[in-house]
Amino acid sequence: NLSTSNSSLICAFLHQLLTVRVMIVHTLVIIFLCINMLLIVTFVKKECFHTSARYILFFVTLLSDSFLLLMTDILLILTRCSVQVWLCIFICLFVLVYSIVTPVTLTAMTLERYVAICMPLRHGQLCSTRSTMYCILIIHGLSSGPCIVIISMFFATASLSFYNQYTICSVEMFMLYRWQDHARSAVSQFYFMTMGITIVFSYVQIMKVAKAASGESKKSTQKGVRTVILHAFQLFLCLVQLWSPFIETAVLQIDVNLFRDFRYFNYVFFSIVPRCLSPLIYGLRDETFYLSLKNLMPTSSCSKKHQDSLGSVIIR
Repeated sequence: NLSTSNSSLICAFLHQLLTVRVMIVHTLVIIFLCINMLLIVTFVKKECFHTSARYILFFVTLLSDSFLLLMTDILLILTRCSVQVWLCIFICLFVLVYSIVTPVTLTAMTLERYVAICMPLRHGQLCSTRSTMYCILIIHGLSSGPCIVIISMFFATASLSFYNQYTICSVEMFMLYRWQDHARSAVSQFYFMTMGITIVFSYVQIMKVAKAASGESKKSTQKGVRTVILHAFQLFLCLVQLWSPFIETAVLQIDVNLFRDFRYFNYVFFSIVPRCLSPLIYGLRDETFYLSLKNLMPTSSCSKKHQDSLGSVIIR
């Protein structure tokens, strides 16, 4: 009886802890979605952003981050119940693609800064609006690579009856055999290395220009260096997420409760936190975007109307 009561107390505690954690995640997701929506509206309303490559790519990251946060939050809700495999496949398709879209876009944004600082005469040609549209298509094509590999391996090995079964929806569901884990690991490592080398190369080249620059050019270049460093940190957090499943698999072999704690930690710090850095980098650091955001706020419009009315009274 004592052991039964102890186990029921432990179960009740774990259930309460899970509920608190889920509520924390829901709160964070809602806050970041609201911030992202505000920035998206700012971009849409200001026409000057529509012709700038870095702002267009920033808009892409906002959309992909918002969509990914929404889909992962749905997955978090679905962990409490079993769903049919075919429905899980449909949800995970988007999660797999858009979890890669942001790091690939960040790499493209770093390259855009590299072109702007190291090849300023060619920046207008290479980073035109048309070129940026093609770049977005390439970004989504590259981001679909890991998803195509994982889904293809799953379709090749899963039986037809498996699609009608009920299971807890997770990307690990697609890993039916050990070799599929190895294949996913190889693809993730390839993407990790490629994006990491690109960031390091861009940073080194921009630093060379920063040392040789002077005056206003030096200030602009140093700001570009800081932006690249922030992109690198954001990209690092996103890329760590690519390694998380392999660490989680190893932790699962040790203890199930430790696995749950580790997965929660990974989701908050390597999935949610990187998505809040984009608003910080462009929403607050970028002067043009910050002024546009400030003008969009109701308080600023009210104060502007008050100044206009006060001015008209003085003129009279």
